[in-house]
Amino acid sequence: MATKIRLQRGGRKSYAFYRIVIADARAPRDGRFTEKIGTYNPNTNPATVDLNFDRALYWLEVGAQPTDTVRNILSREGVYLMKHLKGGVKKGAFDEATAQKKFDAWKADKQKGLEKVAADEAKAKKDAAAKALDAEKKVNEAIAQKVAEKKAAAAAAAAEAAPAAEEAPAEA
Repeated sequence: MATKIRLQRGGRKSYAFYRIVIADARAPRDGRFTEKIGTYNPNTNPATVDLNFDRALYWLEVGAQPTDTVRNILSREGVYLMKHLKGGVKKGAFDEATAQKKFDAWKADKQKGLEKVAADEAKAKKDAAAKALDAEKKVNEAIAQKVAEKKAAAAAAAAEAAPAAEEAPAEA
């Protein structure tokens, strides 16, 4: 039986939510499956993945073929790296403890990179908000200047009209 690791669609219209499942290659996309090993929500930023790491690794080791999207998800979660490291342990290149240290180092580095991206995104958002506030202040100052000019022009017109109005009743 050819086994696939694939996505099974759920969620409402225009708001997809996927289950990561193990299924027979001949089964339809949303049809029967052998085991659910996780979920994938592409609607969040960044996309949320909840994965049973051990089961995903087991199914890869017994020969299940992931689809392209699932392969990318598993790669980002480190399942492929762990499979590679376990292959090195089987060949005797290094021991289990070294493999776990390498995996933990990779995971820590990845987490640090994600935190840096989140910090950069927050800083960019803050800078954009400050820039928008400065632009709004400039617009408000320009409007205040125009209003002041109109009031000054109206006051000057009223000052000119007042002496003319005083002179007009005296002539009558």
